[in-house]
Amino acid sequence: MSTGRVAAAHDRLIEAVEELRAATLGASDTEQINVLIACEAARRRLDHLSVEVLASAERRDVFTSRGYKTSSAALADLLGWERFEARRHAMAAENVVGKTALDGTALPPRLPATAEVFDTGRTSLRHVEVVAKVLGTRAAERLSPEVWAAAEAQIGAKAAEYTPNELQVWGTALVDKLDQDGPEPDDDRPEPEVNELRIVRHRNRPGGKITGRFDDAAMFDTIATVIDAKSKPTSSDETREPAQRQAEALAEVCAFALSHGPTGLVPETGGRRPQISVIISLEDLEKRAKTGMLDFGGRTSTETLRMMACDSAVIPIVFDGKGQPLDVGRATRTIPDGLRRAVVARDRGCAHPGCDRPPSWCEVHHVIPWEEHGETKIDNLVMLCRQHHRLIHHPGWDVRIQDGLPEFLPPAWIDPTRTPRRRPAPMIDIPAPRRSAQSEPEADSEHSPAPREGAPSPAIATESGRPPRIRIANLDDLFGMPAP
Repeated sequence: MSTGRVAAAHDRLIEAVEELRAATLGASDTEQINVLIACEAARRRLDHLSVEVLASAERRDVFTSRGYKTSSAALADLLGWERFEARRHAMAAENVVGKTALDGTALPPRLPATAEVFDTGRTSLRHVEVVAKVLGTRAAERLSPEVWAAAEAQIGAKAAEYTPNELQVWGTALVDKLDQDGPEPDDDRPEPEVNELRIVRHRNRPGGKITGRFDDAAMFDTIATVIDAKSKPTSSDETREPAQRQAEALAEVCAFALSHGPTGLVPETGGRRPQISVIISLEDLEKRAKTGMLDFGGRTSTETLRMMACDSAVIPIVFDGKGQPLDVGRATRTIPDGLRRAVVARDRGCAHPGCDRPPSWCEVHHVIPWEEHGETKIDNLVMLCRQHHRLIHHPGWDVRIQDGLPEFLPPAWIDPTRTPRRRPAPMIDIPAPRRSAQSEPEADSEHSPAPREGAPSPAIATESGRPPRIRIANLDDLFGMPAP
């Protein structure tokens, strides 16, 4: 379908939505209910279309050819989706859309019964996700192909009757019933243990959650012993709940390890990294170092070599045609520890909009590359996680420092206007102004004193639409200003 046909179809769709909106004016109770039903039916048809298109795009490597490892990350940037929503569409594309074999043979969907009810609009995208997860469990994998297919048919049929949560409970019970014997006994191959710890930062407020599971009894006992010893009540007047004492105990133990633990116990993360030698031929160097060979073998691509040169102590070793080293460069691209801390304080992790990777998972990137005379200073550095670092070195995304803060220009296929994007600026808590005991009652806004010349402006954004850099020199002057 050409771009013109897509645009025309989109216009007709918008017209139909506006016509439906107009039908709600003065609508009766029954008509309003019918509108809600129509909206849900339309949403399911659009979800089905987007899943089909996504499956086709994945087959044609539409996103991987543009530097993305997964379609979920591309959809998050392209459509502004949360990652879970993008993964839900990707999971549906994998399970309810047919594929084509290498010889051109059409293959049915992995979940044919679920695909049928999804195709007809009798179930939602969330139902598809539930079915895929239930039939992807270890218990379901132990079923024979015939039993598994029968279970999928039953669960797919129920998807049109149950809510997603009801379907998950019912489907899990069905799979457990069909897997009555459980895993086969095997003394030599015991059920694998699960030892995991998940650290999730809160998106909109400080702190986060730490949850874990330890099947290894010795590992769990080691952790529990330390926390139990440190969290015991300090006195008979202790008012803290056990959970609070244990949380504070974990923080104290970790703080002690950070302050006093040797490097072997607490290695550096996100700081200076080991030096890497990249062997470059003179011919390649004259071609702006298009490739290089690592110490442990393996030739790097141009993008990988430039990424390594951004934040690592990279030693370029230049060889002539006879294999003799001509020069060993100094590690001048390395970001000094103090400067890195300044970048961390500014970016607080990956600076790419929508990314929540912490600083310890990030690398520092030269906005203007070093080989193009870019300087190692904070106004030419930005913190990026591995994924977004790869995107910046791939044609499409650009980054620049504007008003002292990094902003990103998306490729034209994501945003034809290439409007700059930034992470939301952090909210600043400003304490109430100090007032003397003899201060006058607060005056009306129209009688508020005018701000002195040079007082900071209360505006949220500059005329260019970008948030200004915030500097508060006098809090009392700020609170004395009239409301905008």
